[in-house]
Formats: sequence, structure tokens, C-alpha cells
Amino acid sequence: MSAVAPIDVVKVGGHDLDDPTFVAGLAEAVAALRAAGRAVVVVHGGGRAIAELQSKLGLAVRIVDGLRVTDDAGLDVAEMVLSGLTNKRLVAAFLAAGLDALGLSGVDRGLLRCRPLEHPTADLGRVGTVDRVRVDILLGLLADGVVPIVSPISLGPDDSSWNVNADSAAAAIAGALRAARLALVSNVPGVRLDDAVAARLDAAAIEAAIARGGIHGGMVPKVNAALASLAAGVGEAWIGDLAGLANGQGTAIVATEPT
Repeated sequence: MSAVAPIDVVKVGGHDLDDPTFVAGLAEAVAALRAAGRAVVVVHGGGRAIAELQSKLGLAVRIVDGLRVTDDAGLDVAEMVLSGLTNKRLVAAFLAAGLDALGLSGVDRGLLRCRPLEHPTADLGRVGTVDRVRVDILLGLLADGVVPIVSPISLGPDDSSWNVNADSAAAAIAGALRAARLALVSNVPGVRLDDAVAARLDAAAIEAAIARGGIHGGMVPKVNAALASLAAGVGEAWIGDLAGLANGQGTAIVATEPT
């Protein structure tokens, strides 16, 4: 690929990444996107594996509004899991699927720089929000036909590693690249409201659903990341499961509904 095709940023969560069948299916889905002429950047989490290792080490796990509170010990665990174990498992699966893949974290070459993330009611510790992306690194890899697989561990203001929510890291990357689409792949088929998956949600509907508790937990950072990506110039934002990534079903996130 001598020039960069339309770019899809695909974020995958931690709960499914322990399943080899899911990981193989993800690699196949990305291969299909590449065959259709898309360039793809994959950003991944690793929530379940992080929590399990923290538990084994006797470290407390605390989640606030879908965000993992991260002290120094928790950061060590997150970096080991995200930038090590999970990242390299994904790279191996993508290579097995015939894709040219490279794993890297936000720390590598200063790919992602972040500042502390402030929360209105809690101290999140060493949790950041991305404020700079070295798009030249990603564009260079994409132009060479490589699929970058990115761990969201990033460089903080003190030039050390900080934890960044993978949804928000994916949104920042998609916005910086002016991607055609941000696809947030979850273990649910979309954003569920009133016992049904919403086909389409705008910012006003999302705000109202969060206020009444209809959108909660880990789905909150997902919908916020989708909206942030649209504000940054991404063409489309979508939330759904792996099957929906292939067949187009799920929840489309839009800034405003047309009048």
C-alpha cells in the first residue's frame, strides 16, 4: 500500500481478548477490511486480565464510571498486561491470519502523550487523557501496509508511563488521523436502551440516558469516546460486537440528528 487508504480505527475490549476464537475472528475481520481497501489501526484494552493479575497480587481493583483507578502498583500491572501479554497475543494472531502487524504502546517513540485525567468526584491516580498523537508514525506504518496494534499506555507529563482508557485513546488516535470510522468493538451488540439495542444515538440522547442511568459502567467512556471522535473530525462512530463489525449491525453514534 503505497498511499494510505481510508482509515478505520478499531478498538477492542479486554473481556473478549482471553478467547482465542474471538482473537482469531478479529484478525479475520481486520483482514476483510484490508481486502476491501481499508487501512486499519487496532487499539486494545485488557480489563479482565488486568483485574485478574491485580487480584493474584493482592491489589485492590477500583472502577469509577468505567475508568480504572490506577496507583503506581496498578500501573505496573496494566503496563505488563496491555503492552506485553495482550499486545503480543494480538500481534501473533494477526500474523497467523496473514496480516503484517506491529505491536507498540503509546510510550514507543512517544506515540501518545497524555495529561492527567481529572474526575469530578474521584482521584483516578495515574490515569491520563491523550493530548498529542504522533500521526507520522501511524501513517508511515499504514502506508507500508502494516496494521499497528496499539496498547493505550502513554507518556505522561513526567515522561513516565500512564494508564489511558482504551476507548478514549482510540478516539484520540482516530481524531488525529481524521479516520473514516471509529469502531468500538464490545462484548454486546450495541448500546442497549429500554431492553433493545439502539440503532442510532445522538449526543442529546446519550446525555439523557447517562443522566437517568440507562447508559452506565463501561459503556459511558465508549459513548463519550465516540462523540469526542466525531467532534475531532472522524467520519463515523460505531459501537457493537465483532459480528456487527462484519454485518453492519450495532449502534451508530452521531453528533446530532438531522432536523
